[in-house]
Amino acid sequence: MKLSPRDAGAYFAKPDPKRTGLLIYGGDAMRVALKRQQVIKALVGETGEEEMRLTRIPASDLRSDPARLMDAITAQGFFPGPRVAFVEDATDGLAKLITAALGDWREGDAQIIITAKQLTARSALRKAFESHNNAYAVGIFDDPPSKSEIEADLAKGGLHDIPSDAMGALVALSRDIGPGDFRQTVEKISLYKLNDTTALTVEDIAACAPTSTEAALDDVLNIVAEARTGEIGPIMRKLKSQGVQPVGLCIGATRHFRTLYAAANNPQGIGGLRPPVFGARRDRMQRQLQQWGSHKLEIALTMLTDTDLQLRSTSRAPAMAVMERTLVRLTMLAAR
Repeated sequence: MKLSPRDAGAYFAKPDPKRTGLLIYGGDAMRVALKRQQVIKALVGETGEEEMRLTRIPASDLRSDPARLMDAITAQGFFPGPRVAFVEDATDGLAKLITAALGDWREGDAQIIITAKQLTARSALRKAFESHNNAYAVGIFDDPPSKSEIEADLAKGGLHDIPSDAMGALVALSRDIGPGDFRQTVEKISLYKLNDTTALTVEDIAACAPTSTEAALDDVLNIVAEARTGEIGPIMRKLKSQGVQPVGLCIGATRHFRTLYAAANNPQGIGGLRPPVFGARRDRMQRQLQQWGSHKLEIALTMLTDTDLQLRSTSRAPAMAVMERTLVRLTMLAAR
């Protein structure tokens, strides 16, 4: 059966131990790993691995020893409680073997947890779980965590009744950094506020938030693409203080505008991009595409190519100033 993204969060927090199995797949390995860790921990508890109620099987080992999965599913442990047989990084090449294991599963056997990279709708592995009446398949996309998921993570660390401005800062932060970094930040905030009865503040969050060069690069590209000229100066100073090089910034900007240009010239628009773009990033790029159009994007790419050539030449002009001037010109172009 398919498990919708809307229902997945609640299921990961409280999975049904009587289910045959769960397939978690997605292009972002970190997001998939975090959800897998959550659901396995909810099934077997903190001591599940120590009590040998969790069996980890790399996909490569399963290929060389096909019987290993059924052995793990049916094995009886010394400790009571739910058991899990976990196969990591499975592919369609293992679909037949895993389908057979799903068919042979009986109540009381270990639950089968499978993780995989992005799978198409025609994937045999997806079909095995989606067509099973007692197993789930769920895709994990690049969407940042929802407000309710953030609240749940904070509650685990003993933080409740988060003020609206602090929650807004956390939601914004979750969209700027990767899922692993955000999870670590939430854990750091929980430790930072340990035994502190005052309300969580934006300053507390800033003290714990990582300095992310990648997030700042994304920020400046979105500022340019959305014609927010007044914000370029501050973000450029931030990038310079983090040691970002003008050539690297130019390459990143060129890549961003090439993606927009490819979408502008694809009959399916953003939906026709390969690899696909999901979630909040897709929505944002769709709005940028409506503002730019194919002709403006051609001009933008020409400007960036000229800037790249100048940055790599023997010109004595300050490189970061050259790059900032180009970004300002791009925002003015977007505003036309």
